Amino acid sequence: MPKPADLVITGADVYTMDAARRWAGAVAIVGDRIASVGTEQHVRERFPDAKEVLHLPGRMLLPAFQDSHLHAPFAGRYRLHVSLHDLPGVDAYRDAVVSYARANPEQPWIFGGGWLMAHFPGGTPTKDLLDDIVPDRPVFLLNRDVHGAWVNSKALELAHITRETPDPWDGRIERDGTTGEPIGTLHEGAAYSVADELLPPPPREEWERAILLAQEHLHSLGITGWQDAWVTPATEEAYRSLAERGDLTARVVGALWWDRHRGPEQVQELVARRDRGAVGNFHPTTVKIMCDGVLENHTGAMLRPYCDAAGHETDVTGISYLDHHQLVEAVTALDREGFQVHMHAIGDRAVRNGLDACEAARDANGARDARHHIAHLQVIHLDDVPRFRDLGVIANCQPYWAQHDPQMDELTIPFLGPERAPLQYPFASLHAAGATLAFGSDWSVSTANPLEEMEVAIRRADPSAREAAPFLPDQRLPLHLSLAAFTNGSATVNHDDEAGSIEEGNRADLVVLDRNLFDAHDATVADARVEHTIAAGRVVHSRR
Repeated sequence: MPKPADLVITGADVYTMDAARRWAGAVAIVGDRIASVGTEQHVRERFPDAKEVLHLPGRMLLPAFQDSHLHAPFAGRYRLHVSLHDLPGVDAYRDAVVSYARANPEQPWIFGGGWLMAHFPGGTPTKDLLDDIVPDRPVFLLNRDVHGAWVNSKALELAHITRETPDPWDGRIERDGTTGEPIGTLHEGAAYSVADELLPPPPREEWERAILLAQEHLHSLGITGWQDAWVTPATEEAYRSLAERGDLTARVVGALWWDRHRGPEQVQELVARRDRGAVGNFHPTTVKIMCDGVLENHTGAMLRPYCDAAGHETDVTGISYLDHHQLVEAVTALDREGFQVHMHAIGDRAVRNGLDACEAARDANGARDARHHIAHLQVIHLDDVPRFRDLGVIANCQPYWAQHDPQMDELTIPFLGPERAPLQYPFASLHAAGATLAFGSDWSVSTANPLEEMEVAIRRADPSAREAAPFLPDQRLPLHLSLAAFTNGSATVNHDDEAGSIEEGNRADLVVLDRNLFDAHDATVADARVEHTIAAGRVVHSRR
């Protein structure tokens, strides 16, 4: 006789996401495993004495979502300090800064992030907007995509950034066009150097609180696993501590950070960190490499130069944080040691360099089930689209960005020009070419809600502005492929072969939605809500 089921779920439409995309009527869970999938009669006959039964007519049961690329500790930490995410504009930003400063007079720095470039002329906020509300303490606010910072005069003073300060090789100081004075926006390396050298490092307890806040939010969205795309030694220790105590209920793959200011000598240090082994649900088996910046500040690495406001080509082609040779050397060395490599690549030159590096690693070390992946993929040269399938490189896509908004329409399309703008976020082309798609949010850069992310993949428009014209509608994906990318696609990239589908023997990671997504009118799937999230057989979220 089989053990009694700990939980049986009946009544819901069960979309298994198995190879046949079958539907079922019930699921039984024993311990942390799925013990039976089938009709309600079949499951009840096998497990007549279940300890608990959830009868959920009208609902939809899916494999729990996994996120292939997010930043949980940093997203949670913003919530502990100054979070500008989802605020409507500059006045609301200033109000949030003032409120935090008044409530925390003992904090030596005002830290936070989440502002949108589109809320400022040219995407560059100025120090005077902060100086008149916090004149006596340094303010450091990362933008939504974490590729720039808004600072006040006190922060510039402490960082010794003046008109004579040269731009770092990997960034830029925005300056007044007449005087050359820094205006209060720091891009890329110019921002990171201030953060690394001057901001007080948070204690481990703060990182732990941040991760737990993030985990609670992600569980509420049906997410039970993710790949953390920026794991530092400090956040690694926080993850390990939580995992040892059993408080990390999500399965997390940690992408250890590649220091672009160093070379291959760091590989053995990364090996040593990985070889400490998995702890509970934390698996530090990946290395993250930043290949370039972003298009909005012209640091994304392009094969041809950016255009100016009049549509003429400039001499600016963006930044490669590792040149072609360095990237090939790094990926080959990491692949040789058995790492999965996770690359940030926005521009078409960065994407090509990443693919070249994966090809070189395969040629040098032999083919293996590495599941290397390239994230973001905003612009891909047409010649490189089929290479993802040919090389077995997973396309790690952030679908929420594939829409018209001020950042796209005002800060991106004009500077790409009419030939390259249509090449953005080619999800349908990648799928048609045989690439494996995995979806992630890059939270807190954008919403962590997989339902909102998927609706953009399906409709290529913001769920809050459904009347808007779709962005490059030929690249839309159908619902079943979007679901696959946020379930078994992301599980694949996370080397999680025990999840991503509802099959006997798989880990019981499940999500219950309040409706069947396939019944959603005009693919308005973002209107659905998560009712229950189950991680390894344990209910970790129930909607109130």
